[in-house]
Amino acid sequence: MRADHPLKAVTLTHVRYQRRDQLGHFLAWVSLVPVFISLGGFVSHFYFRRELQGMFFGLGLLISHFINELIKKSVQQARPETCALLEMCDSHGWPSSHCQYMFFCTVYFTLLTCKGIGGIWKVTTKWAALFLPWSSAVLTMYSRVYFGYHTVALFFAGAALGTFLGGDTSHISDVLKFEYDNARAARKEVGHCGMVSKMASVVGSGGLELDTVSVFALVL
Repeated sequence: MRADHPLKAVTLTHVRYQRRDQLGHFLAWVSLVPVFISLGGFVSHFYFRRELQGMFFGLGLLISHFINELIKKSVQQARPETCALLEMCDSHGWPSSHCQYMFFCTVYFTLLTCKGIGGIWKVTTKWAALFLPWSSAVLTMYSRVYFGYHTVALFFAGAALGTFLGGDTSHISDVLKFEYDNARAARKEVGHCGMVSKMASVVGSGGLELDTVSVFALVL
């Protein structure tokens, strides 16, 4: 490691709080919830289940993170003045990547829960299932302002962008299912029409007399 090169921390896991601050200690762990979701939740779920929803969820998170970094490098809005104490002044703060990440996950999970995906149908069960992600998202927002990493405007921008991207990504599977059902119905209709034409040609060549209703009855 060369001494003349400045050091840079990983922003996702770089959390500092004042010594003997119990609330700060708790919120520091809350700020790491995105890491726990990525490594513990998403990876294990996709490894054991291998569902399309999990694949779209992971792909959406990657796209969301790429958009966040692209906006930060384009806008280059500085962090609050407390960034000097946090050693984070070399990175940009708008929009908040933590808030964007958490609201992407929360909105995505909320929409799937409302649709009953995952076997959650009862209203009381849905409310209980949604309490943890929404409380985690709100606490993550508060922690970023509490520690001085972001201002209110920065985390609101991240929350809004995460909400939009999470809601948009959750509909990908619905669009694919809609297209698949339409294609399947079209193939089935073409198959029926071909069978009717073939039956009609056989009947005509054999000198048999069947009306159209009878032909459809034979096919169906």
